[in-house]
Amino acid sequence: MDWEQLNNRLFLAINAGAGENQAVDGAARLVASYLPLAFIGVLIYLWLRPESERRRAALHAGYAASLALGVNLLITLTYFHPRPFMEGLGRELIPHAPETSFPSDHSTFMLAIASRLLLDRATRWWGVFLFPLGVLGGLARVFCGVHFPFDIAGSLVVGAATAAALWLARGRLTPLDKAMSRLLGLLTPRCLRPANGP
Repeated sequence: MDWEQLNNRLFLAINAGAGENQAVDGAARLVASYLPLAFIGVLIYLWLRPESERRRAALHAGYAASLALGVNLLITLTYFHPRPFMEGLGRELIPHAPETSFPSDHSTFMLAIASRLLLDRATRWWGVFLFPLGVLGGLARVFCGVHFPFDIAGSLVVGAATAAALWLARGRLTPLDKAMSRLLGLLTPRCLRPANGP
């Protein structure tokens, strides 16, 4: 069995229950579409905390997500893989444009944030909490028929690699941290602004 056959079989196994139960389908659609908003909420919460270490980790997690999505864009410009419904596979629960599927932007965004928070001692428990949610969100997109399992695996590699690269370079990010802190400070209501920047 080659990699493509394995990818298809795993997809069909995960997608098999799609369309069978209205409540399950609704929950899967909700998770697949809107779970990234919870990750954004966590970053906002950490940014508003008084501890500078947590604010810095939130900034760096945002950097990781942005960089990871940039890497995804480069991948999509050089490699095309059709989505399951483009090959007549499974059931599609979420309408999606017929474009390349590898890797998943939703999953990459979530897993980059979770990975970066995992690497910082001040936010490690947030990473422990968010990482499985990121994987769950990716699997929900497979269940909904818009991604293959290997798309999610690719997102994990991209997200974790960019998070690790930025963690290793964290000492060089101070000027960017200061600039972003000033910008976010201007966008944050005065009553919610942290007392000190990261």
